[in-house]
Amino acid sequence: MLNNIDELAESGRGIKLMWQIADELSYTRTLDGQNCLSLSKSYEVEGRNKEPNKKNSKALDGLMNLLNRWDWQNETDQEAELYKTSVQHMSLQVNTDVNALTIVMDWFEQLKDLSLPNEVWFQLQLALAEGFINAVRHAHKNLPVETPVQLELTVFDGHLELKVWDCGPSFDFDAKLKEIIAADRKPSLDLEVLNDLCLIPSRAKSLDMYRLLIAG
Repeated sequence: MLNNIDELAESGRGIKLMWQIADELSYTRTLDGQNCLSLSKSYEVEGRNKEPNKKNSKALDGLMNLLNRWDWQNETDQEAELYKTSVQHMSLQVNTDVNALTIVMDWFEQLKDLSLPNEVWFQLQLALAEGFINAVRHAHKNLPVETPVQLELTVFDGHLELKVWDCGPSFDFDAKLKEIIAADRKPSLDLEVLNDLCLIPSRAKSLDMYRLLIAG
């Protein structure tokens, strides 16, 4: 079992896996001096009746109604209105402590009752663990353990978003991503290695399994 931050994987592994999992991956500096790593991914809703034209029409009508209401709402009301359209939204703040991974994974279990495809559920779980460990291992390397890591998960119907905020110095994310892509001649390699785990019927994973995947 890992008890020391320095025993975890070197920089790049987490970003590489998150890039492979995500449809979109971004890293921005916020106005309050934090960094936000954001991952978004679309997925096929199980049992959805595939009628693209009707679905797109309904989605457009819903979006227009939402935008019309936003014209007279303040920022707080707009945020509340947005989250009404989500299936589930949750957030968590933990200290810069590798052992807080247990808390993070328990928090993630709140999604177990949602009808996410098994592979998507597992990949999101892995991305969350990697994002948290990256913040602890690298962004907060020289910061006090009390420095907070903030996590946010929002699940929509067919789309999900993961955000990880850290208080460390910013770095050239685009350059790092280009380096990873250039060196990664087979982009799906890591996920292919994990594919058998994705097919496990039970979604339950032990903390030791997470640490094995992250440090492997």
